[in-house]
Amino acid sequence: MTKWKTAKVSRFLLYPLAALGLAASSQGFAKEGMFTPEQLPLIKNDLVATGLQLPPESLTSLTEFPMGAIVSLGGCSASFVSPQGLVVTNHHCARGSVQYNSTAENNYLVNGFVAKSLDEELPAAPGSRIYVTVDFKDVTNDVVGGLDSNLTGRERYDAITNNKKRIVAECEKDQGHRCSVPSFHQGLEYKLIKQLEIKDVRITYSPADAIGQYGGDIDNWMWPRHTGDFAFYRAYVGKDGKPADFSKDNVPYQPAHTLKVSAAGLDEGDFAMAVGYPGSTQRYQRLVTVKHVFGWSYPQWITALEDWIAMIEKTAPEGSDARVKYEASLAGLNNFMKNTVGQINGAKRVGLVERRAQREQDLLAWIGNVPERQQYRDAIEKLDKLETEISAFNKASFLYGNASRSQMLSTAKRLYRLAIEKQKPDADRELGYQERDMARIKQGLQRIERRFDAEVEQALWLMFIEKYAAQQQSQRVAAFDKFIGLEGASFNKDKVAKQLSSFYDRTVLTDLDKRIELMDATKAELEASDDPFMQLAIATFDYGQEIEDKEKLHAGKRASLRPQYMKAIIDWQRSMGKLAYPDANSTLRVTYGKVLGGSPKDGLIYQPFTKLEGIVEKDTGEEPFNSPKKQLKLIKAKHYGDYELKSLGSVPVNFLTDLDSTGGNSGSATLNSKGELIGLLFDGTFESVNSDWDFDPRTTRTIHVDSRYMLWVMEYVDDAKHLVKEMTIVK
Repeated sequence: MTKWKTAKVSRFLLYPLAALGLAASSQGFAKEGMFTPEQLPLIKNDLVATGLQLPPESLTSLTEFPMGAIVSLGGCSASFVSPQGLVVTNHHCARGSVQYNSTAENNYLVNGFVAKSLDEELPAAPGSRIYVTVDFKDVTNDVVGGLDSNLTGRERYDAITNNKKRIVAECEKDQGHRCSVPSFHQGLEYKLIKQLEIKDVRITYSPADAIGQYGGDIDNWMWPRHTGDFAFYRAYVGKDGKPADFSKDNVPYQPAHTLKVSAAGLDEGDFAMAVGYPGSTQRYQRLVTVKHVFGWSYPQWITALEDWIAMIEKTAPEGSDARVKYEASLAGLNNFMKNTVGQINGAKRVGLVERRAQREQDLLAWIGNVPERQQYRDAIEKLDKLETEISAFNKASFLYGNASRSQMLSTAKRLYRLAIEKQKPDADRELGYQERDMARIKQGLQRIERRFDAEVEQALWLMFIEKYAAQQQSQRVAAFDKFIGLEGASFNKDKVAKQLSSFYDRTVLTDLDKRIELMDATKAELEASDDPFMQLAIATFDYGQEIEDKEKLHAGKRASLRPQYMKAIIDWQRSMGKLAYPDANSTLRVTYGKVLGGSPKDGLIYQPFTKLEGIVEKDTGEEPFNSPKKQLKLIKAKHYGDYELKSLGSVPVNFLTDLDSTGGNSGSATLNSKGELIGLLFDGTFESVNSDWDFDPRTTRTIHVDSRYMLWVMEYVDDAKHLVKEMTIVK
């Protein structure tokens, strides 16, 4: 075992940063940092020392190799692996599209799906996208450079929003592209990201759940793992090469760059890096927020999730069409649940509250009485006061938020808001309701068709309303209570259930054509409607606006204070010779390290690889340990083909690295030192989940599906040899 160097561990536990030019002498440590590509030259010495053979400078361009092959799915990461637009991602990222195409009679989740030709590929779920980055530049000055420092919170929010909308509108004059202006370092910087928006996305291949989701929720976040978490989409465009809606006349997109797939793979201690779009981390959040989240918010969510999952399982029994419709929701809820439990356990294990308090104390000590740093102290004091106010606001809104969770009510609210916003010039509309958003709104209405069951939703809605009704009346919403039939402090469950049932009996929103038709309805027409969900949406609209206005006020104040706080963090770290990286924000990031096992706690040792034989050992013949019989037979016969790892004596299934990752990294290309695909990042260990808030180098380990297992399954289990041939395989 590698010895942990205590002095370095304690330093890295306290501060989210990376040392500039850090030597690779501490290979027993997980390497902290989800770096933006432009930061990589600043740490090139460590990249090379860790094993990177590509020039670090080559990783800074998002449109060159290998970054040009990395794409976003708008929630997951993926990469091009053939000149014919073949895209590889995680099974759980494509599973929603597989579910959308499945029924109880024709269940691709159970049976898997392999298109033997282009004609057999199925359209992904409505709204599925593949985003290919074509440009990236700093626009900080255009967003906040000219803002008056005396603007109020709401004025600042509106000014920033309008500037971003203007920049996006100019960028999207180039049709077929989607542009965004995310902030970095909590609003200290803004970048314009221009992406080709491929709209025709099709499922090419997805293993059965018995491979792609092997181990299910039992193994989720756990090690050892034996999950074939991979699947393939294909990107299509019009014959002119430009993005187009689904059409049989469309042709496969030809990417400028693709990744070669390694059949040689890696061994323990080898260099590895992952490139993808991590969702969000909270490593710079203030202590007041940490206390709120871990002391109140997460425990509340755990209770809600337990009841939520149990109600779906009760009202949508296995084998029913309703269960197929809610499979994706259940998987997401179970994942969220396990992650949240892990967050709480991890925070206790590492003393998150105490460590965050120490960091804030050290930052204030650095500020001290130095005159030019006093603006930092003032901003931090105001920020803590604001975050305390926001925490109280979130507490008061929590139960009403869940009580408003009905898909039909949400649909009615969106349609009514759309009718209001369409009365305005496009540039003045609320974000999410501009002309650029119309296709997304329509596709969202279409997705409901295969993800909604009235009986299940009524049961869930009633459950959340009962919880909401149990709180003090001062925290309830009078317009909602009146319409639902809540009377005073009492709760007549049968009466409310009958009322909700009547809503579903009388609504037209369960009809797809009607939902789409109402996108063109005027405000007056919707207000004249007798649809109960529309009436409820209208009755609670003013309260919803009050909530939204408060949120915008908070966002504007944060936009003034957080950049000053982050400037203090960056300057403080620089004074110690360290590089502060921005929290993850769904933009392209690089994380790197080595194939490495670990020991997250006393007596527990994680080996870096699992192998085929582990599947047989786990197999019970019952879900979620029900490997296909063909696969079991091949394993028992030691039919490894060309994919055996000699040091393992078998085909590796999953492997561990010390890479820094979080949600949204799912599907990220795991690359070797030459930029070849050696796997896909799909999870972290249970002990690692708290790294969203606080990086612990001793316990942070990321789980990947090995490219050798992917190829083995494709060639020998699922008869997808044609796709193997389509890719460039490096042996």
